[in-house]
Amino acid sequence: MSCTGGATRRNLLLAAGAWACANAASGQTLAVPSGPVLLTMRGKLKRTNQGDSATFDMAMLEAAMQHSFSTKTPWFKDARKFTGPLLRDVLAMAGASGSTLRVGALNDYRIDVPADDARRFDVTLARLIDDRPITVREKGPLFMIYPFDSDAALRNPLYYSRSVWQLKTIDVL
Repeated sequence: MSCTGGATRRNLLLAAGAWACANAASGQTLAVPSGPVLLTMRGKLKRTNQGDSATFDMAMLEAAMQHSFSTKTPWFKDARKFTGPLLRDVLAMAGASGSTLRVGALNDYRIDVPADDARRFDVTLARLIDDRPITVREKGPLFMIYPFDSDAALRNPLYYSRSVWQLKTIDVL
């Protein structure tokens, strides 16, 4: 099997990201982003990579174990498929230990979310919608979303308000 130069570089970056994420989850260091930072985590963290923050680029999020589900939402006409790492896995990568997550979006929307939601539900930091990258116009590049169709209790305004599109920051309190 032959690869083009671009594919080889991409595979190497993904492999390096997977190694870094595995090491971070096992208690070692958190890799430094090589691309634009999409998510900044601050607060009660054991592992950081930029001052007192844990920052993540798309390659780091792609390298984490991916989770997919389809669900109906109030924001789209039909059910959509969302794919990305679980929130609990990204929190573990940074060694987060707080009880509240103050989640912020590109448009300065902020909401406090119980950290327990990450344990109780498969909350996903979606980077793909219907198997393609989520544009800012479509509520991306990251969309923190609950699997609404997996539990009727999630289909209410409380959990809809905790789903943050254009996710930018998570402060662990």
